[in-house]
Amino acid sequence: MVAVGIFAVGEALWIAAHLRRKPVDVIPVGRPFLGRDDWGRSWAPWLRGTALGFPFGAVPAGGAETPTFLSYVLEKRLAGRSGGRDTEFGEGAIEGVAGPEAANNASAAGTFVPLLALGLPVTATASIILAAMQSYGIQPGPDLLGSQADLVWTLLASLLIGNTLLLVINLPLAPVWARLLQIPRPQLYAGILFFAALGAYAVSQQAFDLLLLLLFGLVGFAIRRFGLPVLPLILGVILGPLMETKMREALDLTDGAVSGLFNEALAIVIYLLIAVVLLAPLVVRRLRGRRGSDRRDADEVMAS
Repeated sequence: MVAVGIFAVGEALWIAAHLRRKPVDVIPVGRPFLGRDDWGRSWAPWLRGTALGFPFGAVPAGGAETPTFLSYVLEKRLAGRSGGRDTEFGEGAIEGVAGPEAANNASAAGTFVPLLALGLPVTATASIILAAMQSYGIQPGPDLLGSQADLVWTLLASLLIGNTLLLVINLPLAPVWARLLQIPRPQLYAGILFFAALGAYAVSQQAFDLLLLLLFGLVGFAIRRFGLPVLPLILGVILGPLMETKMREALDLTDGAVSGLFNEALAIVIYLLIAVVLLAPLVVRRLRGRRGSDRRDADEVMAS
């Protein structure tokens, strides 16, 4: 609901606020196949997105959202360092599509690792697969590959077959979906608001969900208005409930003793690494600012 409110409702409110002041910018539909330049700009984001996505899917507490956003941020930073192409992000930069999509697909494939090896479903789709396997008397676990090797390799082959079919289906239909942008904006965004509200209400059939949707839509509008980054909010919504659940599980293992979170050497090392990751950008930024001021002072002394 948060993502729908911020991206769908917030964008609709932003367009409505600028509908009469900003002319319609129709983006022509391009070719559905990659050109030579597109291939050259995509292969590295594909590899980096795959390297980011698979570990998050393989970890029992992983998911596809976090590596997708991390891949987008990484590609944007790398594009800014290698020629200033980061300005294309948000306007159709192919790196911003290739990397996150590769991370999403790799994370989906990685969910089979905890599902088949440990019987732990990480996503809702994995839960459905686990329920289907259990309904046929198949229990995933360490012995599954030895006892049901044909089933395991069939599942892995289905990933290749499914991606191939998606490619065959989506390539001819890409121009068709792109033509939806030719719908007049009042009708288009009215339809977006209708289906967003319908989806939010269908979750629990309560009017309070519609109020939450509107609230997050206003938050999304404010984010667009003031140019605030949306990534911390999305990551907080995704990781917040997960952190709360894992915190309760950890306290249950230690009978409620908070000291159990700090009495292991590995835990202390992980906390130190987290602190370094959080503080390193601030320190580097401070050092760069100090060096810049020193250079300006030196230039003024030389000039005088």
